[in-house]
Amino acid sequence: MAQPAFEELVETFEFLDDWEDRYRHVIDMGKSLDPMEDALKVPATKVDGCASQVWLHITEDAGKISFQGDSDAIIVKGLIGVLQALFVGTTRAEAQAIDAMAEMKRLGLDGHLSAQRSNGLRAMIARLQSGG
Repeated sequence: MAQPAFEELVETFEFLDDWEDRYRHVIDMGKSLDPMEDALKVPATKVDGCASQVWLHITEDAGKISFQGDSDAIIVKGLIGVLQALFVGTTRAEAQAIDAMAEMKRLGLDGHLSAQRSNGLRAMIARLQSGG
């Protein structure tokens, strides 16, 4: 079961009639992310396999996952926001049990991302599910 924040996102996407509205919503999610400190943008937090520059700084508090992320591509920043809705607040075991690509399909993202963006999304998901 996805996090309540992700379920709300699914409901929002159901009300958006076309892909362009959904795309704008994802971009807005990226714009609303808290800025990631440059000091956290190091090789250890860089996600390999993405066409753009992507960093994920994953932390755990009381066994629950949290993370900050940033990218030089605005749509990827939005995807980081989507992944926050999906993963933040889960335990490591819960995160590993999430079929994240199936959840993305619920948003209709699977058919609208380029192959490179899809590969980058998979790389971010793998990093989150592995813990860093």
